[in-house]
Formats: sequence, C-alpha cells, structure tokens
Amino acid sequence: MGVILGALEAKGLLVSDGAWGTMLQAKGMTSDDCPEEWNLSHAEDVQAVASAYAEAGSDIILTNTFGGSLLKLAKMGHGEKVVDYNRAGAANSLAAAGDAIVAGSVGPTGEFIEPLGEMTAAEMEAVFSEQIGAMLDAGLRAICVETMSAIEEAACAVRAAKHLDATVDVITTFTFNASPKGFKTMMGVGPEQVVATMGEAGADVLGSNCGNGIEQMVDIAKAFREHTDMPLLIHANAGVPELIGGKTVFRQSPEDMAARVGELVAAGANIVGGCCGTTPMHISAMKAAIADLENS
Repeated sequence: MGVILGALEAKGLLVSDGAWGTMLQAKGMTSDDCPEEWNLSHAEDVQAVASAYAEAGSDIILTNTFGGSLLKLAKMGHGEKVVDYNRAGAANSLAAAGDAIVAGSVGPTGEFIEPLGEMTAAEMEAVFSEQIGAMLDAGLRAICVETMSAIEEAACAVRAAKHLDATVDVITTFTFNASPKGFKTMMGVGPEQVVATMGEAGADVLGSNCGNGIEQMVDIAKAFREHTDMPLLIHANAGVPELIGGKTVFRQSPEDMAARVGELVAAGANIVGGCCGTTPMHISAMKAAIADLENS
C-alpha cells in the first residue's frame, strides 16, 4: 500500500494544500518567469510556500513542477532543464513539508495525441516519464497528475508513473465545466469516463481541481460517487474569479470555504484542499473543519 492510501486508511480524511502560483507571485514571480526555474534560483521562496502549507496542517503538499514537462519548458527556452527543475522542485517540498506527504505536481503539456495532435501515445508517455522519473529519483512516493482535460493525455501520465514504479500512489484530477449533459472537461470528458479510463491506467485516487468553487465541487464529487468507490480528492477554487483593476481576484474567505467542507465530505470527498485563490489560511480553516467532523 502506498503512502497516500496508507494515510487514508489510518486517518480516514486528509487535507492537502492550496494554490502555489499566487503564493509565488506574492514573492515576486512574474508572468515572464518560468515557475519551475524558481526551484533553483529562488529555492528558499519555493520552500517557504511548502512550509506555510505544512504549518497550516496539510497532510499532502505538492511541488512547484506543474509545467515541468519537456513540452512546456521548451516553449520557455528551458527544455534542457527538465531533470534539474523537477528534481529541485521535489527536493524543495521535501525539505519544507515536515511530516506531510509530498506529491509531485504534473500538469498538462499543452499538446495533443493523434488524431487531434501530432504526438503518439508512446511519445507522450515518454515526456511524462522524464518529468516524473526526476521527481521519483529525488525521493517522492506520490504523483499528482492534475488539471487535466484530455483523457488520453492523463492516461499517459498515469501509465508513465506506474511503469517507473508500480508502488507509487498516483492521483489524477480533471477540471470540469457544467453542461446540459452534466459535468464535462473542455475535451468533453465526464466523471464516468474518468473513472473507467483512469482506473484501467492504474490511478489510485481520482478527483477534480480548479475551474469551480466548493459549491460546484460538491456536485462533482457526487457525480464521481455514482460510478466509483475509489478515494476522491477535491481542490476547489476560492470562489468564482472576478477581474478587478486588471487583476484576477478570488473573494471566498477561509471561513466560507470551511463552512462547506462537511457537504464536500458527505458528497464523497476523502481528500480536500484548495486551488486558485486559496492560501494557507484557507487550508488551516478547512483542517479545523475536518477535525470538527471527526470529533462530532
């Protein structure tokens, strides 16, 4: 049994971390910067984000490696740094996470598999293998394939991790939008398809992140639970984004998010955390809400 599944068996409910991008932006990272390059040039700042979530009570903390694939890094002129950036990203979180489990963040590549794109499934899996392999070499025992929309790409990432080490726990989350036919990703993938395909690929934990506030995530968790009893991770945004003064603002307070945690757990979530707009204060409030549920 892997580290995340073991922790779930021991504790029942887990709290993961919140947003990384906005935390790093607050430390000076700009849209012109390569976030993964900060793992080397601003290692202390990156470690401070992981440390803040550890202090907030996160049981699982991610890494600053979301865009760390060759296909993403090459577009920013850093294609030769895949191994260096991902190893450093894993090392930074490991150094600051305390007793929390560190899961390597793996995001979409921005490319598509044939026939929608020019890549074969084997080529896509090789891209993910390079990124994930660097993090496993640094000592990680869990991977979080997140913010996915294309089912084939996500399956390649999961298979890459499991082919490298079958004992590693793999989380796979998709970003959904409401539609007349239920919740679908931008590629038309629904929770039922995620359950079938990701389970076959070898995922250990399923779920959703980004794109929705906690209210909508309650319904997404329910949609998953209609088709699976696998552990579910939900990372909700801090409400609906608003454009104010040229900046994207998320207004939902830590208290407001924490007030809905009980509904999220009742809907089937086993791991709760945050995405865009959430902070260590949000995670701390959600941790307290989980503790209240366990003590009630």
